[in-house]
Amino acid sequence: MSRISVRGFAVASATAVTTVGAVVGVASGSTPAADDNNFEATAADTTLLADIPAGQQAQVQTASLTQQADAQASAADAAAKKSAEETARVQAAKDAKSKKQAAEDKLERERQAKKDKEAQERASRSEVRSTSFAVQSSYTVAEVQAMARQIVPADQFQCFSNIVNHESSWNYRASNPGSGAYGLVQALPGSKMASAGADWMTNPATQIKWGLSYMNNRYKSPCGAWSFWQANHWY
Repeated sequence: MSRISVRGFAVASATAVTTVGAVVGVASGSTPAADDNNFEATAADTTLLADIPAGQQAQVQTASLTQQADAQASAADAAAKKSAEETARVQAAKDAKSKKQAAEDKLERERQAKKDKEAQERASRSEVRSTSFAVQSSYTVAEVQAMARQIVPADQFQCFSNIVNHESSWNYRASNPGSGAYGLVQALPGSKMASAGADWMTNPATQIKWGLSYMNNRYKSPCGAWSFWQANHWY
């Protein structure tokens, strides 16, 4: 005969008996007699399964099995929930890392694309086209402007033209006796243009090439030079 102490019952059975509620002690052939004595004292005021009407004993045992199954299911659910939460946490961390890396890669691509574009624009602005023109004894304004259009990048021509209009009105022989400035872009002194060609005094193409190089080097472009000119009336 075995006895099991439970909350509300002391269940006795000749076979293995499942508890109703939380089991707090088992007295059987597998446990010491001292534990059985403690059980007897604890269960003195409880109800034995043998004292429960025979018709209700099966219900009590069934209820016990159900409670045990429910407890096991709850434990399994809790474990599954914890596992799912941990898996979700790990996946979220991976996703966050992947998104961060993707954002950094995109930013780097955009930064590089911007640098490449700026480099192309600088190259375009700095380009002094390799051109040759027949040497003449004199040149009309239209001829000088045609030269400039072939030498100066198209997107910078208007700015270049604005400066030349204000500085010399496209007169390649324009001279400022007070300052010594000379030519289309009024180089000061005019002899500076010798770096572009020894014929700087008489060849508009040489003056245009020098002027374009000066604007690119000092203001990054003719349009940069024109912006400065508008603010200061010199460049």
